[in-house]
Amino acid sequence: MSTRGDKGIIRIIVVAVVLALLLAWAEGDLAFIGIGPWDAYFVRILNLAAINAVLALSLNLVNGFTGQFSLGHAGFMAVGAYTTSLLVMTPQMKKTVFFMEPMFEPLDRICIPFLPALLIGGAVSCVFGVLVGIPALRLKGDYLAIATLGFAEIIRLVLQNVRRLTNGALGLKGIPHVVNLWWTFGVGIAVFLFFRGFVRSSFGRALIAIRENETAAELMGIDIFRHKLLAFAISSFVTGVGGGLMASLLTTIDPVMFKLPTTFQILLTVVLGGMGSLSGSVIAAFIVTFMTEFLRVVEEPIHLGVWSIQGIPGLRMVIFSALLVIVVVFYPRGLLGNKELTWENLSSPVSRLFRRRVAS
Repeated sequence: MSTRGDKGIIRIIVVAVVLALLLAWAEGDLAFIGIGPWDAYFVRILNLAAINAVLALSLNLVNGFTGQFSLGHAGFMAVGAYTTSLLVMTPQMKKTVFFMEPMFEPLDRICIPFLPALLIGGAVSCVFGVLVGIPALRLKGDYLAIATLGFAEIIRLVLQNVRRLTNGALGLKGIPHVVNLWWTFGVGIAVFLFFRGFVRSSFGRALIAIRENETAAELMGIDIFRHKLLAFAISSFVTGVGGGLMASLLTTIDPVMFKLPTTFQILLTVVLGGMGSLSGSVIAAFIVTFMTEFLRVVEEPIHLGVWSIQGIPGLRMVIFSALLVIVVVFYPRGLLGNKELTWENLSSPVSRLFRRRVAS
């Protein structure tokens, strides 16, 4: 094995050990040696950031790497969230939640563990993605965006009106809280590594060729529609998994959660990180999640000695939007553009600074 390969394996092991220790500390698994858990609110934000990273990665595969402008993310997220929730809820809780109209049989008696329910939720979302993609992916540009947006709204309206399956506008409550940092970060790392290998494969390079020039890609023998459909299906599966994680974290969902602003928030994360950059999507997901939470302080009363400033409702989003405009002005292609954050990129500035100090 080459020296470069040995260094790569050592780096992966070191990063994995450090991340595992951080997660164990955050969850309180190191309490037996006197190290207490992190603040519950901070852990919840970390969980949200990891789930948002999964959703941003899935959308980036379609919008960033394949070059297809899709706005149907919220619909696939809703399918995964509802499917996972209905499969993990106990029969007693389903009977309590569906008090207006009884649930369909035999779904009212089904209760399975979280992992298979999460995978089934992703699979059902993938099926919906294929059904939507077959007609929609024959369109391009704004027409594709409008078509996928329409399908997402159809899915949401169906969930809102099929009361015996989804409890209608009342939504689902009492969803078992299974998700923790091990789940969210584990799924996030798995999705990131899968997408990184997928993008580097011949299939992924074909997707990039489609993004750059569909005509040239077709002349090279690439089946345009098949590649688009497979990318759309994989993205839908990962989105459904992200929706299942979100449902388990929040323990309650309803159709209002999956309106168009949800897709726009995920799209904002992808654009901010860089279209076609996996690491950019992850970094932007954490930035957006933490900023939207920590800026809540500006909406609360601020006391400065004898002076008191009343909080202004909505000021948080105004400041957040202004900061995003500044970032887009200076980084029009996103924080990382279409590049990836690698170990060499991180270590090169430090090594250059070290060389300068040694030379001086």
